[in-house]
Amino acid sequence: MTGTSGGRPSIYPTLLYADAKAAIRQLTEAFGFTELSVYEGEDGSVMHAELTQGNGAVMVGTKGRGGVFDAAMKGSGSTGVYVVVDDVDAHHRRAVDHGAEVLMPPTDQDYGSRDYMARDLEGNVWSFGTYAPEIAA
Repeated sequence: MTGTSGGRPSIYPTLLYADAKAAIRQLTEAFGFTELSVYEGEDGSVMHAELTQGNGAVMVGTKGRGGVFDAAMKGSGSTGVYVVVDDVDAHHRRAVDHGAEVLMPPTDQDYGSRDYMARDLEGNVWSFGTYAPEIAA
C-alpha cells in the first residue's frame, strides 16, 4: 500500500453536486469545513474544489460538466462520508444553527464513539463523530 509524505491524506472522498457553490457554502458554514481551493469554469461551474476538515479533505465539483469522472458518477447514489471532530455537540449545534437536516442527534455508540448524522442539500449523508481508529503504518 502506497502512502503519501508531508502529512497529506491518501484518501479524498469526491462528491459532485448540481449546485456545487451551495454545497461548498453549506459544508463550510454548517459543517465547519475550510475552503482550500475552488476552480471555476468559464460558465461559473465548480470544476474542482478542495475543502479541509482536520487532517482530511474532500473534493467537490459540479455535476453535468462533462469528463470521465462526471460520466462515471452519472446516476450513482448519494455518498456517505464520516468526519472526525473533537466536540460533537458543538459541531451539531453549528449544523443546526445553519439549518442542516439532522438525521440522528449526537448519540453515544456502543463502540465508544459519540456521533451525529446529517444530510446535505443534495442528499449525501455526513456523519461527524469522535471515532478515529488507529491505522498501522
